[in-house]
Amino acid sequence: MTMDGRYGRIQNRYVLHFRSEFMTDLSQERSKNMSVGFGIVGTGMISHFHAKAIQAIPGACVAGCFNHSAEKAAAFASEYGCTAWSSLDQMLASPDVDIVNICTPSGSHLDPAIAAAKAGKHVVVEKPLEITLSRCDQIIEACQTNGVKLCTIFPSRFSPANIALKEAIDAGRFGRLTLGDSYVKWWRSQEYYDGGGWRGTWALDGGGAYMNQAIHNVDLLYWLMGDVIEVCGFTGTLAHERIEVEDAGVACLKFANGAIGVLEASTAAWPGLQKKTEIHGNQGTAIVEQDSILRWEFATELPDDAALRQRLGAGSATSGGASDPKAISFVGHQLQLQDFIEAIQTGRSPRVDGAEGRRSVEIILAIYQSAWTGKSVRLPLLADPQRPENS
Repeated sequence: MTMDGRYGRIQNRYVLHFRSEFMTDLSQERSKNMSVGFGIVGTGMISHFHAKAIQAIPGACVAGCFNHSAEKAAAFASEYGCTAWSSLDQMLASPDVDIVNICTPSGSHLDPAIAAAKAGKHVVVEKPLEITLSRCDQIIEACQTNGVKLCTIFPSRFSPANIALKEAIDAGRFGRLTLGDSYVKWWRSQEYYDGGGWRGTWALDGGGAYMNQAIHNVDLLYWLMGDVIEVCGFTGTLAHERIEVEDAGVACLKFANGAIGVLEASTAAWPGLQKKTEIHGNQGTAIVEQDSILRWEFATELPDDAALRQRLGAGSATSGGASDPKAISFVGHQLQLQDFIEAIQTGRSPRVDGAEGRRSVEIILAIYQSAWTGKSVRLPLLADPQRPENS
């Protein structure tokens, strides 16, 4: 069974179903029969997942795209049947665009996000929100000042298995939480870094295995376990050349609730394993690998547990990006973008807003600071850590 199929078959309470009654006009001057228009900034690999997700949402459309390379923008526009604008200003001036998706390299999210907010467009930013706390804060402030909504893409929060895990934690089924661990042991070839230009650089990638790949699980572990108050980290560049950032890291975490945990991140673990999250308490244990539940055991069994294990058990058909960054599903993006549209329509906050997107960046920067200084680091951070010149 494909991952897309697994998302479609789960029970309603594990999926954010998009309600067509919310798919009316986003701005009063637009016709009720017109689609919610998305403009995509940047047409690299991840932009295609955004475009496919948008096209799968009833009443939404890819209005157009912008890339500094006119050739790349034209190719993207041809594939998705949209407009290729020759400048960001043109995109932001278009009445066809309600929401702007920032899909540029991580360290270049700031300028287009702020420009979109100033133009009165709602803003979607692919993870990470930005690569420093200062830059994250500027995006958040711009959206607040201009009265537009902001979300950071973290589709793992919309996985049925992870939603079930979050519900079990919130219901107290684990008793006292004791351990929260997450492992992202992936593989990226040397060609992956050599071919990207910006990949593996501090200026545009903002970090390595933690900031680019494992940030999904950093966010997930914070969402499940609560605030992180202290970290101790070790990082290294062990299997790749010509990159400035880490391809392996291990961090110990202390949570505000007293639990402790481990975050492992790597792009140097051939052939690449599926990401895994393990939650333990004095009354329960659950292990989720990719989007499948491997263990779901509690001191008090509930009537629905057997059915949940059957429905969400092992069976994912994709690698989830373990060795190929393109081997992911767009369904998580679709569910999150649906939630964002509904948030705009109803006036509520999106499930992953800018402040939530900032949290994972802060945790990762604390891990880096610990690795650079050889000391444990307490959160919240008072400022962005200073990277040593030789790192």
